[in-house]
Amino acid sequence: FFFSSSGSGSTSSPSPRSMMIVGRLMLSPAMRQTPATLRLRTTALAKTQSAIAPKNKPPTRRFGDKATDATKDAPPAGAAVKEGASSSAEKTTATAASDASKSSSWWDSAEFWGRCGALAGWGMSGAAIYDALESSPELISLNMTGVLIVYSSLFARWAFVVKPQNLLLAGCHVTNVAAQANQLRRAVEYKKENGKDDEVNDILMKAGATAAAGAACVVAGPTVQSALVGANLGVLSTVAAADAGPFTVHFWAPMSKWMISGASFLDLNRPTEKISLAQYSALTLTGFFFSRYALLVTPINYTLCSVNVALFGSSAWHLGRKVKADFMS
Repeated sequence: FFFSSSGSGSTSSPSPRSMMIVGRLMLSPAMRQTPATLRLRTTALAKTQSAIAPKNKPPTRRFGDKATDATKDAPPAGAAVKEGASSSAEKTTATAASDASKSSSWWDSAEFWGRCGALAGWGMSGAAIYDALESSPELISLNMTGVLIVYSSLFARWAFVVKPQNLLLAGCHVTNVAAQANQLRRAVEYKKENGKDDEVNDILMKAGATAAAGAACVVAGPTVQSALVGANLGVLSTVAAADAGPFTVHFWAPMSKWMISGASFLDLNRPTEKISLAQYSALTLTGFFFSRYALLVTPINYTLCSVNVALFGSSAWHLGRKVKADFMS
């Protein structure tokens, strides 16, 4: 209304009188006091909010503000997670070290019992070498010698694949195979010289049949095992897939040792003059050490444990008879 309008509807420039009225209104005391009033009210409101806000609350950052020292010193977001992960790893390491220290005693050490068993096995190999050098071939038992060849062949393989690996034991069984083969040669030559060709032929036929059966099992074993496992026959498939099942050397090595124990049990009344003191001493120690060793290896081999208990008993029986006959009678 400060401007006057012409009849044509166009807006004309303001008059001097209207401009004077606007200037007086803008410069009036009421208008000059309004900004100060607003400023006072805003300051009072800020003081009230600061009194209500918690003391430890971090200051609010606005866009463009520089980071404060507290923000700079704060750890990164992933630091707590990394610290927690490292502490967890340290606890796991400490627990593993504690378990290792608990199982580091000689009684729970697979390495200790494995070395003892290997040394006893070396004693058996040494006994065969000693008998080859000193004993008469008439004292050699063809049945026991053949069983020992099969036994050491299987255990050489078993010692190589078992966990922990026992190369000392594998080496002693390889040596024993060679020593027992030499003993077999001496026994066969002695029997041929004394006209026992029929007995020699019988032994050789048995050895050939055993070798052929073993080769067939090695060749056809994986195929038969896959067929049994894939057939889902319940317990039969579970046994076929077992780590120490009948399709692994973990099963057949102990079974060969059962043949040794069986030969000893079937020959409990063997004349003492035909008992090798060195050989049966080694067999007795082998049975003792492996009874414990079989429970500490991976996979655990209960068949091996049981056969060594039997081997220890039968060999100790023959050893006791030999010691009594030679040193106490």
